[in-house]
Amino acid sequence: MKIQFYKYQGTGNDFVILDNRNKQYDSLTKEQIEFLCDRRFGIGADGLMLLNTHPDYDFEMKYYNSDGRESSMCGNGGRCLTKFANDIGLVQTDYKFLAIDGKHEASINTDGTVALKMNDVDEVKYDHGNFVLNTGSPHFVTLINDVMHYDVFKKGREIRNSNEFKDGGINVNFVQQTEEADKIIVRTYERGVEDETFSCGTGVTASALVCSHNDNGFNRVEVKTKGGDLSVEYDKIGDAYKNIWLNGPAVKVFEGTLEI
Repeated sequence: MKIQFYKYQGTGNDFVILDNRNKQYDSLTKEQIEFLCDRRFGIGADGLMLLNTHPDYDFEMKYYNSDGRESSMCGNGGRCLTKFANDIGLVQTDYKFLAIDGKHEASINTDGTVALKMNDVDEVKYDHGNFVLNTGSPHFVTLINDVMHYDVFKKGREIRNSNEFKDGGINVNFVQQTEEADKIIVRTYERGVEDETFSCGTGVTASALVCSHNDNGFNRVEVKTKGGDLSVEYDKIGDAYKNIWLNGPAVKVFEGTLEI
């Protein structure tokens, strides 16, 4: 099978994207997806996405981790897929699409960045200084000092594989709060990739939610990752988080064909 692929990245979180509107890639196997994402033998990416048609939405997003398994929501992936849809001729300012965690809205800003509306979060569990919440994917968030010199791989892998999260695993975020209340630094160990990624959209969102600087009302949190800068805007109403928007760059890297 000849694959026509497109490579996109959002703050270093990179993806292989396939235009599957004609369903020609429905038969891709786990092994084939894993090969395409392999950084030595394939194209190389943190994950693979299919852009599918849907009768009620502008498109449907189907996401696979680099291990070849279908996964939960990917925030940076959703932003990149929106940019891809625009690039291939689905030219709009605002989009509505369906993902594994439900419906999403997205918009392309005048500067080319992409904003993605995440689903509301109604519960954040807190235990011994750590937070667990679901922003489309499950996330563990812990606050530390000097995050850029922390062993994210070792500690992230340890938490991800702990008995507490053995059923399905969890993504692990290490967050440093800066002297400015509305700015944080985040590093994430991602399940399915089984390594630190340069950025994780749902992880950045989870981290921004637990680092609110306004306990009631509007918040905007600027987030620095290894791959670049993102921002998260939301309304905090009691213990609930509404109108959550993840915003940042989504960039085409290259395209090509590959026989598999």
